[in-house]
Amino acid sequence: MPSGFARPARDDEQGTTTTTWLVTGAGGMLGRDVLARLRRDGERAVGLARGELDIADADAVREAVAVHRPGIVVNCAAWTAVDDAEAHEAEALRVNGDGPGRLAEACAKSGARLVHVSTDYVFAGDGTAPYAEDAPTAPRGAYGRTKLAGERAVLAALPQAGYVVRTAWLYGAGGGNFVDTMIRLESSKDTVDVVDDQCGQPTWTVDLADRLVRLGQAALDGGVPGGIYHGTSGGETTWFGLAREVFRLLGADPGRVRPTTSDAFVRPAPRPAYSVLGHEGWRRAGIEPIRPWREALEAAFPVLLDERKGSAK
Repeated sequence: MPSGFARPARDDEQGTTTTTWLVTGAGGMLGRDVLARLRRDGERAVGLARGELDIADADAVREAVAVHRPGIVVNCAAWTAVDDAEAHEAEALRVNGDGPGRLAEACAKSGARLVHVSTDYVFAGDGTAPYAEDAPTAPRGAYGRTKLAGERAVLAALPQAGYVVRTAWLYGAGGGNFVDTMIRLESSKDTVDVVDDQCGQPTWTVDLADRLVRLGQAALDGGVPGGIYHGTSGGETTWFGLAREVFRLLGADPGRVRPTTSDAFVRPAPRPAYSVLGHEGWRRAGIEPIRPWREALEAAFPVLLDERKGSAK
């Protein structure tokens, strides 16, 4: 049975139809928050985790759309192992490029809309001002190239009904992420060295899920155009700045977090030095952008700590 919480949409006794939302990648950190947000709104939704739907399998995608008859699909499925993508680009491309294309083709055939989650890695990461939605793309690594292929496939198949939402620096309950790592290290390390030369926007998955649902609702109402949106928190910081804020919220001394450079943590995939995204797309659509990152982190913290306590039992 799908990991959602509703059966496929059917006409009710009065002859009206309720739109079904189909969430792919529903077992992940973001997918679970999207489903929770839909549940809160009383929306009819079905969630399919990675083991329940291979989005790169065209036949499986067509069958899922035929069975569940969604009016809108939210694609949270992705190959997110950035470093592994460098050695396995073909496999990453199958999920990040071919998969969104298969979903878009099925949506185009059925008349459904598609909200697709992408990444800041489609940019070179060498900017000095927030990247606008229409800024030139220039991915430096395999992960970014495969995600850009997915964006292009969605917008080519669904120029009016495809919505690409780029995000970055995600954290949330139920998945590995930087904030969770810092919470863990605070209790086990005297000091922690964290890079201070990469700048971005820490984004709570709950906040992003809210905007994905709002965007989808507006799309169903015909009130917003298809295209690219940037789903990140307001403001900016470095990983070092984020780590210090985590320590502060834990009641620990932020001075235990020490700054270092990216050269101290060489990885197979290049990391963007500047991952700050602009948010004019939301304003044009009449939707408020996500709140500032510090405000969001403070709101998220009790949830994250409760999650850790629960997983430790």
